[in-house]
Amino acid sequence: MALRTRTQEPPAPTPTGAPDRTWLWVLLGLLAVALAARVLDPMGIPWLRSLLIVFGSLLIEAMPFVAIGAAVSAAIEVFVPASSFAKIATLPKAAQIPAAAIAGMAFPVCECGSVPVARRLARKGLSPAAAVTFMLAAPIVNPVVIASTYVAYRGRDTQMLMVGGRFLLGLIVAMCVGWVVGAIAPGDLLRGAATQAEEEEGPAETRAHRFFSHLSGDLLFMSRFLILGALIAATIQTFVPATVANSLASLPVLSLLAMMFLAFILSLCSESDAFVAASFTAFGPSAQLAFLVFGPMVDTKLAALYVGTYSRRFFWTVLIVVTTATLVGCLWIEVIWG
Repeated sequence: MALRTRTQEPPAPTPTGAPDRTWLWVLLGLLAVALAARVLDPMGIPWLRSLLIVFGSLLIEAMPFVAIGAAVSAAIEVFVPASSFAKIATLPKAAQIPAAAIAGMAFPVCECGSVPVARRLARKGLSPAAAVTFMLAAPIVNPVVIASTYVAYRGRDTQMLMVGGRFLLGLIVAMCVGWVVGAIAPGDLLRGAATQAEEEEGPAETRAHRFFSHLSGDLLFMSRFLILGALIAATIQTFVPATVANSLASLPVLSLLAMMFLAFILSLCSESDAFVAASFTAFGPSAQLAFLVFGPMVDTKLAALYVGTYSRRFFWTVLIVVTTATLVGCLWIEVIWG
């Protein structure tokens, strides 16, 4: 979904006769991989076989949740008006932030989709603090993410800790950012003015066309990051010696920071990141929680979206508060869980 600022121009329409060739390149890439696998016989190479098994298992487990998340996100974008949040704006200011965080449970949008939604809500009268709280909480506390986390940790003693801990810590961190952002003047927060395209839906396209357009775009966008994340996770597990991972995982604070940094770099979709986090078995539950809470709030793709949608001050505020609150919360979980 395109984000428009005062200095950005609307994307030029695709010329007639020049269709999007993204899927063509994807098909050609898959064909090249299939031919290479046929010639090289990767299953005969131990390290490559191990990498492909881990990579394939992560994709098979996570892709259904990415597809569900993309479908729900597209449905919300097309069928749910921003006025649905009007009641939150009528609440006392002290109650708007918790209400916005809990409202994220009903709107299964990924972190990329929540950014323009929050901007539009702020333009329609919701307090910027409440809009930001929703933006950060929704990708973590929505039912699709809860279900994917439950499935990713099935059969483990830490299953309920990971599901409940991610939900509660995600709410707390999002509200912490909302309270801090509440002290920033709206003029110093939002970048640019709202455009007509942000406020009204164009009549030229049917809802069905817009739904499938959003669905295909979101699915392709999120799948790229899932494939990259699964490949990096499989590579680390294949080539990084277990002794190195175990030595880093045994360090109380550094293990948390390492997983938060990894989440920032991988930039996974919140519907699939639990499967990648669960694969890092050398790290304890608190470090994996740091990965699952920090990533959907701050990563490389979100950094670009934040800077383009909000002010630079906002980005640094979110980065500092999310890092601090996640680190403190996970350290307490580590102490309590033992």
